[in-house]
Amino acid sequence: MNTSNQTYKELSTPFFKETFDCIDEIMKEHQIPYYLIGANAIALELLKEGIKPSRGTRDIDFAIMISNTDEYEKISKDLESKGFKRIKDDYRFFSHQKNLVVDILPFGQIEEEYTESFIERKVDLHLLGFKEVLEEAVEVYIEEKIANIPPLPGMVILKLIAWNDRPEYRENDLDDILKIIEKYYDLQFNEILESHYDTFPEEDTIEIDQLLIAAEVLGRKSKLFLNKSKELSERILQILETNLQSASKSQIAKNWAQKLNSDIEYAHSILEAFQKGILKD
Repeated sequence: MNTSNQTYKELSTPFFKETFDCIDEIMKEHQIPYYLIGANAIALELLKEGIKPSRGTRDIDFAIMISNTDEYEKISKDLESKGFKRIKDDYRFFSHQKNLVVDILPFGQIEEEYTESFIERKVDLHLLGFKEVLEEAVEVYIEEKIANIPPLPGMVILKLIAWNDRPEYRENDLDDILKIIEKYYDLQFNEILESHYDTFPEEDTIEIDQLLIAAEVLGRKSKLFLNKSKELSERILQILETNLQSASKSQIAKNWAQKLNSDIEYAHSILEAFQKGILKD
């Protein structure tokens, strides 16, 4: 899948072009498949429909498919030669010149039980879902380059896991998931109408709720990834079950209610709709 060209300036991320060009050069030199993930990937997908990012970021996240730590070390040395220094976490690089953080997250054969351990600093990366989601990556043109990014339903899965791993530090992941839900109805209206018409209320007197429909369709489309991995499916269903037991105790519902300026029960119903989509036969 490809799209009309976007421009680097529209992403609202300082030095994105220079950083993306640097990563592209290094990965091509080592013949390493790489993917843009995170907030910038979501922004690119939304920009296709003219939706500009609501927030800029000084973090750029990439996932790279490699087989061993030696490959990662070679890439790290190349990044450091270009002014990106490894910092606190072994997968994180910082450019003082650009005041920018780049995360390089390895997955593929390097994984062991869905976790990559960096021995020196005892950092664990939880990579569950990367392989399943990135197998379905889509191409988005950004000026003369092509960025491979996860499809939006896949981004929801990756964001849920990332948030659940470190909820005290990853509130932005819930914000990003809600942003996808808010925009998805308009982005995929034709497909929803053609293939998911049963998500609409049966009675004409009931008002159409775009967020509930979008969440349910996103859940249905997320099954593509969950069906590939028992571990991934169990993890996502566990996250949902935990956050659906009680609206008042649901961290996800609390976050979304605040962002939507709604009551917590409504936010809870959005998460229920997502679960409903996943569980549909």
